[in-house]
Amino acid sequence: MEKSVIVVGAGLGGLSTALRLSSDGYRVMVVEKNNQAGGRLNLLQKDGFSWDLGPTFFSMSYEFRELMDYCGLEMPFRFVELDPLYAVHFADENKPRLIYKNLSLLANEFRDVEPDFELKMRRFLDETGRLFHDTEQVIIRRNFDSILQYALQLTRVPLKHAPKLFRTMWKELERHFTSFEVKVIFSLVGFFLGNTPFNTPAVFTLLSYTEMEHDGYYNVEGGMYKIVTTLMDELKKRGVQFAFDTEIVDYQADGKKITGLVDGEGKVWNADAYVINADAAWFRGAVLKRPAYSEAKLDKMNWTMAPLTIYLGIKGKLDDMYHHNYFLRKNFEEYAGGIFENKVSLDQPYYYVNIPSMHNPDYAPEGHESVFILCPVPDRRYKPSWDDAEEIADRIIDDFSERTGTNLRERIVSRTVFSPVEWESKFRLFRGSGLGLGHNLMQVGGLRPRNFDEYFRNVFYVGASTTPGTGLPMTVISSRLVTERINQAYGLVSENQH
Repeated sequence: MEKSVIVVGAGLGGLSTALRLSSDGYRVMVVEKNNQAGGRLNLLQKDGFSWDLGPTFFSMSYEFRELMDYCGLEMPFRFVELDPLYAVHFADENKPRLIYKNLSLLANEFRDVEPDFELKMRRFLDETGRLFHDTEQVIIRRNFDSILQYALQLTRVPLKHAPKLFRTMWKELERHFTSFEVKVIFSLVGFFLGNTPFNTPAVFTLLSYTEMEHDGYYNVEGGMYKIVTTLMDELKKRGVQFAFDTEIVDYQADGKKITGLVDGEGKVWNADAYVINADAAWFRGAVLKRPAYSEAKLDKMNWTMAPLTIYLGIKGKLDDMYHHNYFLRKNFEEYAGGIFENKVSLDQPYYYVNIPSMHNPDYAPEGHESVFILCPVPDRRYKPSWDDAEEIADRIIDDFSERTGTNLRERIVSRTVFSPVEWESKFRLFRGSGLGLGHNLMQVGGLRPRNFDEYFRNVFYVGASTTPGTGLPMTVISSRLVTERINQAYGLVSENQH
């Protein structure tokens, strides 16, 4: 008999799971709080401009191919590989350092600061590559039923990698490189996890391997939101139903099964199983009222950075910029060590700039440019009020203008600012944390909130705050892992299971 599943949340995790489940013969319904799908992988349109709301690039592109193979589909969107990967602008240098996958080209960018760079980087990538391949199937792509099972699985990882569990990313980079510039640039992957290299475990240096050698960085032709629209098109072809502007606020249960989820209007949504694509920790506390996930308990957990995002439409072009740009200074350790707990000033901030109209001209009117700026800032545990968000945005825009030699303010024709307050209210991100739970030693692998509920047998979770972690490819892997859970629970063995 056909089983029904309700997916709560139409983010990438929810859409990917809905696609897999529909391929496996389930009847699927998706309910979404907002008026359009995508979650943080969304699109902002205003005044004739478009911006990718959150993610602007990704690695591990093969995870999307795995998703399409699972569902028997051709790839519905086209990858655009980035080369250079990104540009890094230090405040006291007169030109950016370009980060290429080609090690010979990359070595030229650091010949003034890091002797024998190419040899050192080759050794670093060899080591991080072995770490990646020794953990990919053993840890990253696996479900764990218990902490004991996770601990036993860790014993399958070669012992030589163990020190990286207890060493920080920064300390690991110090083992390989001497120059400040190289260590800073290749520790930026720590920020992708929502932390800093001074508190991110060294095991995550494996991300350097995925970006530099194993795969690279990609955008999508037509913009990142093309991922969402193409998934939606396929889901609709399969008869998957959607309900937007529908927020789940309560539930009904009978013993160890949820019988219905209740929305803000009092409507009850019934299904055999429920997949939660809202934040796995937040939902357990806010909706299921679990004491272990109360606000007080959540406040004590390790959360990722909060974003302050600025969306600008400007007259003219930014010809001397690259698609992805990081604007940094030489006080990196002081700044990174204090920014997330509101211990340093945002007068001279660090920030990331994306020019989406460079690769996708339709994102801006002719003769104009769309500009996206993201500044990592403290979440609302450390900075509850963001009444000064516009003032901080002004300082970032002025700093960008000074460092690029262009008066950006006089060229702005459209401006929107999202502080952690907006990110929290729009996507129910706890305290405005942009990427969900962080990745310290107690919140990795089998120690993250599980993708099956502790009490209700028909409730499952997908997304950044459950297994395996944050990021677009991890979310796609998460959809595969939760689909395995559901098929096991209902005695189904999909021909797509690997």
